[in-house]
Amino acid sequence: MPLRHTARTESQRLRCLNELQVLDTAAEAEFDSLAQIASLVCEVPIALISLVAADRQWFKANIGLPDVAETDRSSAFCAHTILGDDLLEIEDASDDSRFHDNPLVRGAPGIRFYAGVPLTMADGASVGSICVIDRRPRRLDARQREVLRHLANAAVKLLEGRRALLDERDMASAAHAMLEELDDTLERLGSSELLLNRTGEVAGVGGWRFDLATQKIEWSKETCRIHGVAPDFVPKLSQALQFYAPEGRPLIEQALAIALETGKSWDLELPFIRADGKRIWVRAVGEAELEAGKPVRLFGALQDITRQRALTDEIAEQHELLRVTLQSIGDAVITTDADAMVTWLNPVAERMTGWRNDDARGRPVGQVFHIVNEATRAPTENPVYTCIEQGKIVGLASHTVLISRDGNEYGIEDSAAPIRSSNGLVIGVVLVFHDVTEQRRLSGEMSYRAKHDALTGLVNRTEFEARLRNVLDKAHEERSMHALLFIDLDQFKLVNDACGHSAGDQLLQQVSKLLKDTVRARDTLARLGGDEFAVILEYCSIDQAQRVAQQICQRMDDFRFVHDNRRLRIGTSIGLVPADQRWNTIAALMQAADTSCYAAKEAGRNRVHVWFDTDQAMRARHGEMQWAARLEQAFDEDRFILYAQRIEALATGAQGLHAEILIRMRDADGALIQPAAFLPAAERFHLASRIDRFVLDRALRYLLSLPALDGLDTLCINLSGQSIGDRAFHQHAMDALTKAGPLLCRCICLEITETAAVTNIADANAFITQVRALGVRIALDDFGAGASSFGYLKNLDVDILKIDGQFIKNLIDDPLDQAAVSCFVEVARVVGVKTVAEFVDRAAVLERVRELGIDFAQGYHLHQPEPLETLFERALGQTPVVAAPAVPGRGSARAVLATD
Repeated sequence: MPLRHTARTESQRLRCLNELQVLDTAAEAEFDSLAQIASLVCEVPIALISLVAADRQWFKANIGLPDVAETDRSSAFCAHTILGDDLLEIEDASDDSRFHDNPLVRGAPGIRFYAGVPLTMADGASVGSICVIDRRPRRLDARQREVLRHLANAAVKLLEGRRALLDERDMASAAHAMLEELDDTLERLGSSELLLNRTGEVAGVGGWRFDLATQKIEWSKETCRIHGVAPDFVPKLSQALQFYAPEGRPLIEQALAIALETGKSWDLELPFIRADGKRIWVRAVGEAELEAGKPVRLFGALQDITRQRALTDEIAEQHELLRVTLQSIGDAVITTDADAMVTWLNPVAERMTGWRNDDARGRPVGQVFHIVNEATRAPTENPVYTCIEQGKIVGLASHTVLISRDGNEYGIEDSAAPIRSSNGLVIGVVLVFHDVTEQRRLSGEMSYRAKHDALTGLVNRTEFEARLRNVLDKAHEERSMHALLFIDLDQFKLVNDACGHSAGDQLLQQVSKLLKDTVRARDTLARLGGDEFAVILEYCSIDQAQRVAQQICQRMDDFRFVHDNRRLRIGTSIGLVPADQRWNTIAALMQAADTSCYAAKEAGRNRVHVWFDTDQAMRARHGEMQWAARLEQAFDEDRFILYAQRIEALATGAQGLHAEILIRMRDADGALIQPAAFLPAAERFHLASRIDRFVLDRALRYLLSLPALDGLDTLCINLSGQSIGDRAFHQHAMDALTKAGPLLCRCICLEITETAAVTNIADANAFITQVRALGVRIALDDFGAGASSFGYLKNLDVDILKIDGQFIKNLIDDPLDQAAVSCFVEVARVVGVKTVAEFVDRAAVLERVRELGIDFAQGYHLHQPEPLETLFERALGQTPVVAAPAVPGRGSARAVLATD
């Protein structure tokens, strides 16, 4: 709702209200009728016509609130209505932040619905509103809103009539006072000729009298001076008339004749020739004196107005010159008075505002000069109001648009300057503005071209570096994480050479569209030149960025460029660098990205290479080497502990304990170390497969030590990618499982991450076939993390899909994750496998998982990991017949890190 009140218009509004309060004792039947109609048409119990003062609201008409005469302005809904230009409708005040704590809502009369139209007087002052109120939520239809607006117009006309009545009373009172003052003056002056002459000399006014019976003329001394004759000069009437210039003489003669015939007075400005021949201008006034209805004498006065006339002519000449100048210039000009009411528009202003000068005169400038912000479309502060308040030249806000009366829009620039009187008071404002629509268009186009690549429309290198600098600043200020991708097309030169540069341009355009469709809308995609592209992924972790980069590789791998019936495959090499506070300059950051991209090409193309910081790598290697030694010592000192986390069945009828084995390491000082601290070192120094052997062996040994396996349904054991690709581990696992026997194998489920399976697809298939033959089940962990997850299901024979926790964590808030999980569940049903939701960390996520039809759930909301022995004792009531030693137990690095 546009705000249109300034301090000046508020003062004007309150003056109008003060006038209307004088008439509050008048009969209000007309206002009551209007309120009654509003109540009936809008079908509400309460209708009011209110006037809003500085501190209160009182009612000219009141239907439905008989015991309420007025309210404080602070709680008045109508105080909000008068700030706008049209109907304010509130469907449910209890849900509106502006009103839900209002005492009129929380208490009597319990307002829930409100609709009001401002009562705007002819001078632009909004003095109150006509409103309808209900104690229940609702809304008006279009017809009811229109009727309410018409009733508001009718109420304004009634108020204007009351105001006019007051004006008439004031005028009559003033006229009566003037007459009394005149009578008093005449009584005091009497017929004192001496006083008359003295007064005439001071005022520069000469008096005369002509007696019709004696034909004698009497002149005052000032009259003689004006004529340029001696003080004792006594002319005849014909002589007196000869002093008027020939072009003015007929006018004075006609005025005398009319006065003698009808008694009508005259007031003329005429050219005059003095006795010395000097030409002057005089103001001649007079009238006939009647007795018994007949004229007996004429009397009047003369005043030398030569100087005033010259001034007037000079002003008129200057005004005409100014008018012609303003009408001929290319800028639009609007002038206003001190109350911001329009007084004049030049032709350019008429064309741009859509208002004719005659129609606009006397209207509030905000109605004629309607301006908004170009981008937000919100009303912009009118410079005329600011100029009046501050008394100085004011410029227009940037990016301002003028909306004309007929709906046309113009980009404008302007300034408003005060018009001052001789004593320095602001008596008006001159507003000058001009059309800059085309300049803005050209400027915007030039700015766009300066920041974008002409061929693809993507951001160019210059703009890209500016945005990257902003992102790097954010990273330092907020310690936030972002990512940078450098993308290079692998076969672009071949396309250029084989098909020509025109085909190369087409390829770049198609690749640009493919990249734009892959990244988020808020990310910055740029063409740096040639076949090089870059992407800034704001607020994005390295794992997320890696998935995006991998998706780009996959889509480019599937993409074929068709030219002259030839299908050409185009790959991409991508360098990925974290854009965080470690970088001091964008040059260093871009160099790292370029180096990573080159490394991807060197590694075989069509792949992603994640940046590897040399300094950090050295520190990481040093730390990991220490961890390698600590791991070896932990093996020797038997300081690995098996933990487990329950997996809850969501479907009815499921029985038995489901759990996943996790691993912890006891430090030399007794502290428990989480797997995130030592697993990266284990994988880097090829100790992961050794840990997997210990986990498998000790888990089997623990199960064999139990008196029975009753109540145990599934125990999941994670395998690392190294183990999946290690034929020696395959043989060790087959031997251990075969010795354990088929009864125990039916309780074992080996979890293989999707990434590990895809990396070693042939070895994974062979291993899966072997262990399934023993009755062991297979779970595909982190499902959905890969670019072609569904395709792997055709090649891998699995029993369970463990949906990647990244989709589960934001399941409630992210519609895309919901759609993905729903799709995973449907695919699992089609291929006949069970599903497990990882990372269930709150009740709402659990409920949504259940609604989607997922079979099992796992996460901290359901169970905090605990030692394996403790879980079995609580869940199954069983302890080993022979105590099993504590052994290392872990899953793949990714799975354990995610679950823990």
